[in-house]
Amino acid sequence: MAVITFVRHGVTNHNIEKRAQGHTQNPLNEEGRAQAQLVARRLSEEQWDVFLSSDLRRARETADIVAAAIGRPVDEFDPRLREMDRGKIADTTEEERVARWGKNWKQLDMAQETHESMRARGIGFIQDIASRYAGKRVLVVTHGYFLGQTLKELMQDESTGSELRNTSVTTIAHDGEKWGYLLYDCTKHLPDHT
Repeated sequence: MAVITFVRHGVTNHNIEKRAQGHTQNPLNEEGRAQAQLVARRLSEEQWDVFLSSDLRRARETADIVAAAIGRPVDEFDPRLREMDRGKIADTTEEERVARWGKNWKQLDMAQETHESMRARGIGFIQDIASRYAGKRVLVVTHGYFLGQTLKELMQDESTGSELRNTSVTTIAHDGEKWGYLLYDCTKHLPDHT
């Protein structure tokens, strides 16, 4: 089985503003680019057989910075790695949603991707990669909520996969029976890591 290392993209202004990102093509901010440089330096100390990334801009920017440091290009920008599709609420804050649709906006159909759909997409990706790249070390740049929901489903543990930090590193491997963590939400490359 493949060993898969997931990296969440660097921070964006949308993250700071608590603005729903979804499939928006918003960029990293200055702090996010600095975070990406730090995680790239860390990842350059290891060997990677395959490098994949979400095709959304904030992940692509992170992946491009990592690619320069590890000395290999991204093999594929895979739309299966995209963040949850936020539908009508993409690019809005909670305050803006309440102003536009009222305080009960969560009861309305906002055309958002379901958790079940997102989890199925994530599990499908992992199964495909584990099969296609058996025995390989795979590096993946993706998104926090998508990754968290995928890990909850994969590990069959709802207590995992919450609040994954920007540029955190999470590595999973299969022991022949089940998937497990080799590393989880690690930010030792960041100056204020805890």
